[in-house]
Amino acid sequence: MAKIICLLGKSCSGKDTIYKKLLADESLGLVPFVTYTTRPMRAGEQEGREYHFTDEQGFEALQKEGRVIEDRTYDTVYGLWRYFTVDDGTFDKNGKNVIAASGTIPAYLKLRDHFGAENTCPVMIETDDGIRLERAMRREKKQESPRYKEMCRRFITDSEDFDEEKMKAAGVDNVFMNNEDLDKCIREVSDFIRSL
Repeated sequence: MAKIICLLGKSCSGKDTIYKKLLADESLGLVPFVTYTTRPMRAGEQEGREYHFTDEQGFEALQKEGRVIEDRTYDTVYGLWRYFTVDDGTFDKNGKNVIAASGTIPAYLKLRDHFGAENTCPVMIETDDGIRLERAMRREKKQESPRYKEMCRRFITDSEDFDEEKMKAAGVDNVFMNNEDLDKCIREVSDFIRSL
């Protein structure tokens, strides 16, 4: 039976890089579960790869169709940005394992509730906060219009969203460290996925 591997992690934990590396490993046979957002596309992003980019009207249309599984709205310094997951037929329990960079614990819980606990598996990527902050600064400096205030807001919000009690209550106990050795972290996550 196929699983949805829900990759969780704070901003700049390396979650997106690990997600891409796992997808590129053909031996894992993973299918991407791409989420949706109303935020602007960042430099280097591509429609359908990191996210499906849409607007508020696109979100409302999918919601009316009953296809939105979960959504999160962030009151950013640039206005409201929405991130949401859509049941678009990507997951088939008789098909291949699917990997979702679901990001947050509430997003994972909605996926679990929608598709069933037996079909979902959380994988948390943990990184030292100092390393995350350095990565965030480097990433933001590369943007045409850096958004440092928004970067700081996300950093603080992550500490609240991923506190130990929330992780424990959600049953998130598959935790992999990604501080200095990205390749080691990817190997450990890959081995875990194979064990499923």
